[in-house]
Amino acid sequence: MKMPRPLPTPFLLLAISVLVLALPASSSYPVLIPVAKDPATSLYTILVRDGANHVIDLAGPLLWSTCAADHSPAAFSCNATECRDANAFRAPSCGIAGRPCKNKCTAYPYNPITGKCAAASLIHTRLIANTTDGKNPLQQASVRAVAACAPRDILASLPKDVTGVAALSASGMALPAQIAANHRVANKFMLCLPRHGEGVAIFGGGPLFLQPEPSVGDLTTTLSFTQLQSRKDNPLYYIPVQAISVNHAPVPLPAGGVVFCSRMAFTALRPDVYRPVVDAFDRALARNDAKVPAVGAFDLCYRSSMLGNTRNGYAVPEISLVLEGGKSWTFDGSNSMVDVNGQTACFAFVEMKGVKAGDPNAAAVVVGGFQMENHLLQFDLEKKQLGFAKASETPASTLSSAASAYHPPNEDATSHAAPPVGHLAARAGVASLVRRPRALPGVQGRRHLPLQHPRQGRRQPRR
Repeated sequence: MKMPRPLPTPFLLLAISVLVLALPASSSYPVLIPVAKDPATSLYTILVRDGANHVIDLAGPLLWSTCAADHSPAAFSCNATECRDANAFRAPSCGIAGRPCKNKCTAYPYNPITGKCAAASLIHTRLIANTTDGKNPLQQASVRAVAACAPRDILASLPKDVTGVAALSASGMALPAQIAANHRVANKFMLCLPRHGEGVAIFGGGPLFLQPEPSVGDLTTTLSFTQLQSRKDNPLYYIPVQAISVNHAPVPLPAGGVVFCSRMAFTALRPDVYRPVVDAFDRALARNDAKVPAVGAFDLCYRSSMLGNTRNGYAVPEISLVLEGGKSWTFDGSNSMVDVNGQTACFAFVEMKGVKAGDPNAAAVVVGGFQMENHLLQFDLEKKQLGFAKASETPASTLSSAASAYHPPNEDATSHAAPPVGHLAARAGVASLVRRPRALPGVQGRRHLPLQHPRQGRRQPRR
């Protein structure tokens, strides 16, 4: 029997506005920017200027965009901090190792999907966004930033309306550090990636309250925390994971680390991690009668009508990342199963390609966008902490509802009252692509999957 079509996920209700209060030490309110998911590529985009969407890259070290008339040249010397930060993490595919800097700084933006690089000048630009007092958008804010001015041909394979890449790593040239320094807010950001509709990025910290249910309290108090780690050779975010558990049974995790990659559609497991996890899930679910042939990169697939259903997706074994201190980040059926067509649901983890089992240069686990969706993630770059919480654990609310309080700014003005709270158009679909990586060490990228647009695990209507 075909399962009922799910109601919109609680993470995407658009009728609730968000309350974000500035930190006492800050002289500015946090900056709130909407996040969307491109259905054709599964890439997430952020609107940093009027009509200028940028692809979000959690591993990107450098903010860049195509050259525009309002960009001002920035004549940084080779020894300037901005120049050192811009060249701290050059992509391996750029092929420019050892190239000396001559007088004027040159940056090397690269396309995180194709790996194409370009020599570029640094420029001064302004990011136009809204601040908020928490109940409504307050004013449009113009935030100064330094970016690389890239040629248009570097945009190949990115969404059609994209003009650059918004780096969200801990690099000094990434968006969080630049907003923190120039807008005088804390160097932290909250990220809510959407599956449908609008998500949100909030730069500058909390607390965070939801309306019209203020009794829920500060949402950041629901976060669990773990250490946020970094390495000198790349700008990736690492977290200390001791094991992967399947239905509360631990699966050993070899060395290599667990990293985040928003440009990957699904979490990728190194071959020596992938097979034990897939086998453990298969044993725990014990539904050989529902199995169907593999689809694309998904090896473990089932007839969806034969799987149980809950409010949080399919009734399947939970997958957890067991963290230091006994905490766990858990993925239920909404984040572990993906509908690849109307009859088939697959285990939404893929095997890394191009690396060998136990490869010391590859991460053991790369957490992709599908598993991050419908979670509140807080990257605190000052305390070096990651906060995480499942959105559905907050009563009748969603974190991405913050986007319903946002209105695209008018770039002709930099500081005036924002319009009343309204709704943004929902965007449907989870794209069917997992592209091949051309990027940083240990991060395997996407490859094409011959799928229809998959949907999230189905949910039963609330009673």
